[in-house]
Amino acid sequence: QVQVVESGGGSVQAGGSLRLSCTASGRIFSAYAMGWFRQAPGKEREFVATINWSGSTTDYADSVKGRFTISRDNTKRALYLEMHSLKPEDTAVYYCSVSTGSSVDPSADDYGMRYWGKGTQVTVSS
Repeated sequence: QVQVVESGGGSVQAGGSLRLSCTASGRIFSAYAMGWFRQAPGKEREFVATINWSGSTTDYADSVKGRFTISRDNTKRALYLEMHSLKPEDTAVYYCSVSTGSSVDPSADDYGMRYWGKGTQVTVSS
């Protein structure tokens, strides 16, 4: 059984920064791709960023490129999302996810992610 837990959300003003963290237990953490997704009120969940098993390959939504950075520390079984220059439109519940493969499959539903956390709220005020 895989358990995924996010932390680090909060409320900031526009232009501020936050760092989200995620831990996953129950599998060989370092073997699987992971990602961050978000869901704003009244909208569908959307892709934010993904990272392969080793951290050598990352991908970002156009809306966050240059502002967000995804990274992982396999020794700590941790996934991170550094968010800078936050905008009100970044307000959403952010979800950490774990894939069933070592690389991300953008053509698959939810990029091949199978396990999900309960989410952490990020609120950016103008």
